[in-house]
Amino acid sequence: IFENVNFSYSEKDITLKSINLKFPGEKMTALVGQSGAGKSTILNLIPRLYNIKDGDIKIDQQSIYDSSIFSLRKGISLVSQDTTLFDDTIKNNIAYANLNATEEEIKEAAKHSYADEFIEKLPNKYETMIGENGVRLSGGEKQRLSIARAILKKSPIILLDEATSSLDAETENKIQKAISFLTKGRTTIVIAHRLSTILNSHKICVIDNGQVAQTGTHEELLNTSKIYKNFYEKQIKRQG
Repeated sequence: IFENVNFSYSEKDITLKSINLKFPGEKMTALVGQSGAGKSTILNLIPRLYNIKDGDIKIDQQSIYDSSIFSLRKGISLVSQDTTLFDDTIKNNIAYANLNATEEEIKEAAKHSYADEFIEKLPNKYETMIGENGVRLSGGEKQRLSIARAILKKSPIILLDEATSSLDAETENKIQKAISFLTKGRTTIVIAHRLSTILNSHKICVIDNGQVAQTGTHEELLNTSKIYKNFYEKQIKRQG
């Protein structure tokens, strides 16, 4: 729950103004809006990558500022297009999410994220070194490793920044399936670019210029929100 949250990165600019939002448990909520509207900022405030100026953010009625950053982040997985990868083996990169994971659990997570498909083709499979920040991997492969990590972590909250990186249709389809496996029955907040994600969401929040413009279901917003209708029609044209 966001209660009257104000936030700015600098004294001059106000990035978020009086944000009041409720994200339902074990369901998917999509954030949509123009680039720079404040969607990523909302996502980044939940694991306290930044601290808010005023207001409060609560999980299960408890302020996130009343718990340690360590315990807060233990319950959250952030899957974004900027996956931090280490110059280490594929296996260790996935296991980073849960250092006690068995080899079997690591392989299981890779299977559900469709990462095993490209891992099995690598010369040393799970023992392959992936280079500084994964330079030897494509964008789609990095994203699948990021999802594998989140699956392995089994956290109750998933924050998802959907990459619009130019993935081919087949890769995109696999990532979609991996995401639906990851988010099933978990509290998910997604910055949605893909039409299918928006349509599969339980609730949609339209963010405009640092404020919540509207919230509702897809059908409701088509009738009540000009911004959403425009956004949706553009998406259909692009993905039609």
